[in-house]
Amino acid sequence: MPRYRYVIPPIALPFFLLLLLLFAFFFTIFSGIVTAAFQRLGIPPAVAYTLFLVSLLGSLINIPIAEEKSYVPVVRVKEVRFFGIQYPVPYFDWEEQKVVIAVNVGGALVPLSIVLYETMRLISLEEYGVLLQLAVSIALASAISYSVARPVPGVGIALPTLVPPLIAVSIALLIGGPYKPLIAYASGTMGVLIGADLMNWKRIKNLGAQMVSIGGAGTFDGIFLAGVIAVLLV
Repeated sequence: MPRYRYVIPPIALPFFLLLLLLFAFFFTIFSGIVTAAFQRLGIPPAVAYTLFLVSLLGSLINIPIAEEKSYVPVVRVKEVRFFGIQYPVPYFDWEEQKVVIAVNVGGALVPLSIVLYETMRLISLEEYGVLLQLAVSIALASAISYSVARPVPGVGIALPTLVPPLIAVSIALLIGGPYKPLIAYASGTMGVLIGADLMNWKRIKNLGAQMVSIGGAGTFDGIFLAGVIAVLLV
């Protein structure tokens, strides 16, 4: 039997090592940026880095929370007999489709847990004025996000990447006071979560996608990035 040898090009190993170095470089830079943003919220460095790792690993986990039914147009073919000859005739029909709505751990639950933690901390400090500012900022950001968000068939609810952080920064500069980072993070994350996703719940089932994940891109989702970018800009 003939024997075959697999030859690895000489450039393959250096190229692979270069990719590893680039991955390590960008991972270090990105983790440092996210950790710095969390630290500006008053979160200790070790906890901030842990939250980053949980966000990164949690981006692989989607938890189904609901199931909706929708009807999508489909093309069917029926046979029609004419003078003894069968002809295929296409026609439009409606087919029931199930849409699974899920929540991503890294892209949605981690930002939500941070906002809830900061809210409980403000309650323990009896900072009720700041809580009112927080509620107003989230309501404003949600309303603006809802007006800008657009449903995209087959994908989900789309929102321009830079709009949420710019909205959050503007609100934080106007009413944030000494709590600008917290106001920016909460309005950036919750504004997208409430305004773009939850307020468009009824539209989701008509987009033709079999599964829609809130925060589905994990650490690269609009919810997560909006908060991080907003905190770094104030």
